[in-house]
Amino acid sequence: MEDQLKRSMGELNRLSVQDFKGADKLPVTIVLDNVRSMHNVGSIFRTADAFLIEKIMLCGITAKPPHREITKTALGATESLEWHYSETTLNVLTNLRSAGYKIFAIEQVKDSLMLDKVTFDKTQKIALVFGNEVFGVEEEILKNCDGSIEIPQFGTKHSFNITISVGIVLWHYFMNRL
Repeated sequence: MEDQLKRSMGELNRLSVQDFKGADKLPVTIVLDNVRSMHNVGSIFRTADAFLIEKIMLCGITAKPPHREITKTALGATESLEWHYSETTLNVLTNLRSAGYKIFAIEQVKDSLMLDKVTFDKTQKIALVFGNEVFGVEEEILKNCDGSIEIPQFGTKHSFNITISVGIVLWHYFMNRL
């Protein structure tokens, strides 16, 4: 048999769920503000697990595990990641701010910071708010954030799918910590 180019599951050194729960996490919390697609929610869990972030806050109409459609795309990440549900995003932001988080909406707004110009203090806990796939982050929530970050785009479309946005922002955070 020829040598395989792909690494085996054993060679990937993946954490067990138990090890994941005990591991030091990136001081990042994802806040999902009324995300409607359960497939998107599951995919965000999977991406957040891959970056070893602290937790996910599910707010408003955002579906919560266990649900077959979330499980399908999360591939077990709902078991490893800490998550909480709240009916209102504003309550979540108030609690996060009280716990010392800086809160940033990921949204196209006036005076938003372009992601490629943002660096993060690795000792500062941050919350990243991602909004509804059609309407984005609600205006009231935007007004209760410390700022907004925008992902630069250069083509004819004006937005990324929320799952892509989460991946881009988490990768940028991971690579640009002081």
